[in-house]
Amino acid sequence: MKYAHSIVQGLLALLVFLTAASNLPARRVSAQSADATPATSELPVETGYAPVNGLRMYYEIHGDGGVPLVIIHGAFGTVDMFGPLVPALAETRRVITVEMQGHGRTADVDRPLTYEQLADDVAALVQYLGIEQVDVFGYSLGGFIAQQVTIRHPELVRKLVVVSAAFNREGVYPEVWEGIEALTPELFAGSPPQTEYARLAPNPEDWPTLVEKVKELEREFVGWPAEDIAAIESPTLLIMGDADIVRLDHAAEMIHLLGGGVPGDFGALPSDQLAVLPGTNHVGVMLRTDWLLPMITQFLDAPMPEES
Repeated sequence: MKYAHSIVQGLLALLVFLTAASNLPARRVSAQSADATPATSELPVETGYAPVNGLRMYYEIHGDGGVPLVIIHGAFGTVDMFGPLVPALAETRRVITVEMQGHGRTADVDRPLTYEQLADDVAALVQYLGIEQVDVFGYSLGGFIAQQVTIRHPELVRKLVVVSAAFNREGVYPEVWEGIEALTPELFAGSPPQTEYARLAPNPEDWPTLVEKVKELEREFVGWPAEDIAAIESPTLLIMGDADIVRLDHAAEMIHLLGGGVPGDFGALPSDQLAVLPGTNHVGVMLRTDWLLPMITQFLDAPMPEES
């Protein structure tokens, strides 16, 4: 129990750190430079609620040009989880951020959280917005959802970016599952995730329900067949830290299933890519804006295989 408690505290610190980072002033970051300078984005931002699958799903649209990019947050997160990355990406594309069932401004409904249902919610939002095809980016919990969006709705997804997520239970270190199982609403008391929920949620009293539903989601998660990953045709970029919650050998397995991890000197470079950020843990990945922006932009802007 003592070991589990220390893991819980580590996970909580991670969530607190990430949420606090999202409240820093937004910075505009150039894809041509590793330097980030403070700036105020003047790009248009549209907000709204989409009636999808019994939800009033909150969304924001940043920018107004380029291929649409849907960004999906992690557990207990909101659209603000990504800090300066969203306005930087929105300089060249239409970025759609969403708040999933029970998170942020999207009220909970009487159904469990499942990756399949959450993926269907994202797909329904895209269809509600009248968009035929999008790029999809998901971090942590959002990375699991993004995979399912692509598996279940392949016609909607042009390119896929999966950050710090696995495709089966064995791909995540067992200590992480143990820590999640030991989470309680009381452990979050006064933390940024809990206080943001109290400020934004239509029904703030549902916080204990969200904690239990996230735990149940992860408790029931087994994963998806390797065949499902191998069948993904959308070019995919996997990103993780070298000290992330995802096992490095699992990331190697995943990139091979997708069709990457081959010697590019003997032919064209594969369209599926893997980036492992050095000296970076799970929370640290999303704080590496100066690294993430150029690699994500280059991947998304590259011609599709049939175009090259």
